[in-house]
Amino acid sequence: MSAIITERMTARMEHDFVVFLIGMRVNRFWKFHKWFPVAAAMPRMIKELQVHPEYGFLGAENWFGRTTIMVQYWESFEKLEAYARSRDAEHFPAWVAFNKHVKSNGDVGIWHETYKVAAGNYETIYHNMPAFGLGKAGKLSSAKGNYEHAGQRIKQV
Repeated sequence: MSAIITERMTARMEHDFVVFLIGMRVNRFWKFHKWFPVAAAMPRMIKELQVHPEYGFLGAENWFGRTTIMVQYWESFEKLEAYARSRDAEHFPAWVAFNKHVKSNGDVGIWHETYKVAAGNYETIYHNMPAFGLGKAGKLSSAKGNYEHAGQRIKQV
């Protein structure tokens, strides 16, 4: 478990970046054979991305329930798309398998949203937290002084 940082912190990113939200929704729990392979594909992808920093993956956080969500941080949209389309990486065969075995039958849903964030056009605060989210994907710094208020953080990053 990561150490809790009791100081007020903010995240710093030097360049533009991408926030990618991705998840799935189990619509028919009893069809384990349909939704489990979809759920099992993501850990393989994350492991691959962590081993290959050249793909541009910066980090992720996730939450589980009937609808899952994973927030991912990427260096650029181009690197995210290149990974998604690479026939030599884990994502492409998982995508093909989903379309072959599930597609539009309604058993399990998948979703994603992609946001391109220009440098400085975001604001973060972390207090009594371990490194988390953008603060873990980027660089944590003190939220004191020039970064004490939200308006200062969004204008000065």
